[in-house]
Amino acid sequence: MDGNGRWAGQQGLSRIHGHERGADAVRGSLEGCRELGVEFLTLYAFSTENWKRPKTEISALMSLLERFLKKEAPELARKGVRLETIGRIADLPASTRKELDRAKKLTEGNHGTTLILALSYSSRVEIIDAVQSLAREVRDGKLDPEAIDAGRLSRHLYTAAYPDPDLLIRTSGEMRLSNFLLWQLSYTELYVTRKLWPDFRKEDLLEAVRDFGTRHRRFGAVG
Repeated sequence: MDGNGRWAGQQGLSRIHGHERGADAVRGSLEGCRELGVEFLTLYAFSTENWKRPKTEISALMSLLERFLKKEAPELARKGVRLETIGRIADLPASTRKELDRAKKLTEGNHGTTLILALSYSSRVEIIDAVQSLAREVRDGKLDPEAIDAGRLSRHLYTAAYPDPDLLIRTSGEMRLSNFLLWQLSYTELYVTRKLWPDFRKEDLLEAVRDFGTRHRRFGAVG
């Protein structure tokens, strides 16, 4: 969800105002996914690299996430949305983890769209964690190294319980993956829009999905 800071700068506002407007875009995209019957929506909300930002901005972001969860969790539960997370959640402030746990528990019985928040997330760290987990199994004599294949590694990733994404939407016109789901995006269709995230609306999501519907996915095969 890229472009909050640039959007705020264009409006002459603080970066946190951009993040607040970005939260509105989350609501619209989630509503669009519900209407389309999308089963999984993963939002790259906070990367491990984001910890390098000024402490005041990080604190404001965590506070914004907590307010969002307090306000939206009952509505998510009512609409059948299940909340999940991926990333090193233990690195988040205790108050943020508390609100995440509360929201996840409130929505855990839902069977509609699963909203996955990637928080303190890095795809490289995720892959390293998976490799270390496999190495421990080999060390303990529980796994033959020759038995390690793509499927087994996938089962050790944070996303083991979810399918690989069909579509990646990248806002703000940036042509890079930014350390997001590098393993899982191997055959994902990419859609890039120049719109900054706070300007991204449900209609933009629907346009991205319409474009996705014109793609011919061959997964390396012919025809």
